[in-house]
Amino acid sequence: MKPQRQGSKKVNDFLKLICIAALVSGAAILFTACENNIEQIKAFVSTENLPLVQAENFETVFTDSGQVRFFLKAPRLERYEAEGKPYVEFPDGLELIKYDASKNIISRIKARYARQYLQEKKWEAKNDVVAVNAAGDTLKTELLIWDENSERIYSDKFVRIIRPDQIINGIGFESDQALQNWRIKNITGTIYVTMQTSGDQSSGQSNADTAISKKNNPVIIKE
Repeated sequence: MKPQRQGSKKVNDFLKLICIAALVSGAAILFTACENNIEQIKAFVSTENLPLVQAENFETVFTDSGQVRFFLKAPRLERYEAEGKPYVEFPDGLELIKYDASKNIISRIKARYARQYLQEKKWEAKNDVVAVNAAGDTLKTELLIWDENSERIYSDKFVRIIRPDQIINGIGFESDQALQNWRIKNITGTIYVTMQTSGDQSSGQSNADTAISKKNNPVIIKE
């Protein structure tokens, strides 16, 4: 029997320790990498980032006591559930039409983007928002909020009201949800437009000349 060499045994033990350390380190690195990947996957597939409901070319009506009050149409609708606060998003915009009891259109709102907060009963329209009432007054702005509870429509952004005889610019806007009684909070300017008609009765021809005047401190506010 050959005697073992003490030096060879120490070398073998040292190599074993290196192998065990390498395996433990490799497992730790692999576990950490897997853990990070799992967290990334969870974040990627989180239900908060995915719509619960999707619809294309969506149309619906809102009724009150059996009567149609609103008509809504949108190219795309997506419903989300974010921390118990559901909301509906209209990423490609919408058109919302309000009717009176006789089914006459009394207001119309269009926007390139909108969101409906279901619990708060609040709508937010953004980007090229255009609203028209029954009198033909046209509102243009980049942000418009509709609060269903208070039945008010408002904005704190720049607004422009276009009427048959004037154009009013200002900051801040408030109205009822039919856009019939509105006011601009801070008017910055008004352009008055008047139509003057003149013609030659002998020839039976007439022409219309448009006169435009601008005042920096207008006092016209529709209440």
